[in-house]
Amino acid sequence: MDFPQYEQTLPSFDELMELAEHNPEAFDELKREICEEAITYATKEMQPRLRAQQTHIDRVIKRCKNPYQTNVILMRELSMQVEKFQSVLEGEFDEEQVAEVIPFPHRHH
Repeated sequence: MDFPQYEQTLPSFDELMELAEHNPEAFDELKREICEEAITYATKEMQPRLRAQQTHIDRVIKRCKNPYQTNVILMRELSMQVEKFQSVLEGEFDEEQVAEVIPFPHRHH
């Protein structure tokens, strides 16, 4: 399966820094728009997972007291995700975490 190339054009780091310092509301709005664009471009199957991940990230950011703590916590989260991904790629996963899917019985009304 061939997927089309997706490229996002971001403002320069300096422009983003200036926006974050002088207009944090506009910076947050830009961040939401960029994230939404990336999620919308993903496959329909991946969109719910990406939205859930973005919601989790937003909750983490809200709990942080400053940008430094936010960076540390998000880096920790990313590291844990990379470790899980690496384990799955290497075929090393916890059998206890594999869920058995049990279909709901059909109810007739």
